[in-house]
Amino acid sequence: MATDDVTKFHARPMAKDLSISTDITDYGIDMPGIAHPLRYPRLDTVLMVERSIKKYDGEFKKRQLWEHLPKKMMYQTFCVIIDYLLYSGKISIDSEGKIGWIFYPKETAQRLKYKHLFWRKRP
Repeated sequence: MATDDVTKFHARPMAKDLSISTDITDYGIDMPGIAHPLRYPRLDTVLMVERSIKKYDGEFKKRQLWEHLPKKMMYQTFCVIIDYLLYSGKISIDSEGKIGWIFYPKETAQRLKYKHLFWRKRP
């Protein structure tokens, strides 16, 4: 092997730097500033967290909510779910750090039918 071949061989990424996983960015969802985990939570786990947030709406902070979940899960998985729900606009975190559910599509659609409620264009 020539010296050029050796440098080309060592310039390639090592196997530990590569990961093969399904990424939500493959489906058009890009969550900026969030490190992508190797595994993603299952749908039933996301729904369990959503139900818990609706049940304890505005009562608990992140860690307290994690401790009150009906089933145990890793905190990293819980954080991925919370990041997803924040990004999708289903939850919000107030100034005290408490998590609240804000996604009510039926009520929003019903209220937008009123004539006196409308979207104003910004000047």
